[in-house]
Amino acid sequence: MQAELEDRFQEFVRARWSRLVRTAYLLTGDVHHAEDLTQTALAKAYRSWRRISRTDNPEAYVRRMLVSCNSDRFRKRRVTEALTAAPPERAGRDEATGQVEERGSLMAGLAQLPKKQRAVVVLRYWEDLSEAEVAEVLGCSPGTVKSQASKGLAKLRTYPGLAPSRAVSGQGQGGSR
Repeated sequence: MQAELEDRFQEFVRARWSRLVRTAYLLTGDVHHAEDLTQTALAKAYRSWRRISRTDNPEAYVRRMLVSCNSDRFRKRRVTEALTAAPPERAGRDEATGQVEERGSLMAGLAQLPKKQRAVVVLRYWEDLSEAEVAEVLGCSPGTVKSQASKGLAKLRTYPGLAPSRAVSGQGQGGSR
């Protein structure tokens, strides 16, 4: 970025930071999330600052980015924290063995799916892509993604060794999804 353009961006940030964080706080209800959200939106704005700075109202543009970034937070699956008085017990050998067996069953179940259904299920539920993103990757319509995902999940539900809750939720590696 040219020095003059970068200076104008830094001036914009200094002048609007507190207002943007306040807006983000109203969106998130948490000061820390608000600051993170503001930084994310400003990082995206920085990459496009040449174009944004030429608009009639750069602040409104960045504010829309802030709202979009906040919406994106909810599209992604978040890990919830569970605070306890004492650390949890370490996973026993039986639990770990069960996870390995379950993963093996999932991999075997996926291998039984037709190629397109397998691709849709993996991209949609394991990679956590949106239907539109999967459609773009596979070069098909979002409707095709929906129908292939439905058929693929239905087949996985009937596969021996897969618990229905795991197949439906699309949990993959390590069970974090």
